[in-house]
Amino acid sequence: MYIIIVGCGKVGYHLTKALIDADEEVLAIEQDPQRHAAIVDELGSIAISGDGSEMAVLAEAGATRADVLIAVTGQDEDNLVACQVAKHRFNVKKTIAMVNNPENESLFQDLGVDVVVSHTNMILTHVEEELPEHHLVHIMPFQRSHLQLVEIRVPKDAEVIGKPLDQIALPRDTFISLIVRRNGEPKIPSPTEAIQANDDVILVTPPQTDQEILEILTKVSEQR
Repeated sequence: MYIIIVGCGKVGYHLTKALIDADEEVLAIEQDPQRHAAIVDELGSIAISGDGSEMAVLAEAGATRADVLIAVTGQDEDNLVACQVAKHRFNVKKTIAMVNNPENESLFQDLGVDVVVSHTNMILTHVEEELPEHHLVHIMPFQRSHLQLVEIRVPKDAEVIGKPLDQIALPRDTFISLIVRRNGEPKIPSPTEAIQANDDVILVTPPQTDQEILEILTKVSEQR
């Protein structure tokens, strides 16, 4: 597999080194002359100097035969353009981009970047998992749609406990794909499946519905 990496900061450097250690064919593109020289000194002639978002530089890198392009510069604009040029001008099969600003994640997905990585959102997911009072955890976005996979833990005194799924009004384009009981038993839910206390409910839902579904599944019953 031939992989082009655009940007050799800390992320790009370690990624390049790891892929070389895995015996992959790798070429890195770095715009900063000093950083480029340091990479060549340490890793050999596996890097070229230039702007990886420019078509001429990608052509020099052999993008026409690349299987994957990974853009990990510190500038979201450069990462997006590099992926766009690779995909549409050189027919690179798979593009992967790092987003430094998590608000740009959906834009990258809309514009056809195959895999979008947000360090902020990845860290946030782990933080959410460690907070017992935080009922909603973002698991992952779906790359080719405006949907995401989330997990909500139903508290023991929630109004929805005992209700079958077909009696729970969820937002548009939202559905429950899996329920994990508190004993760890996974269940693919039927319409008559009832919510139980401390269920982990896995939903497919648009990002803008977070607060609404959280309210539906965790609102405390006044009778309990």
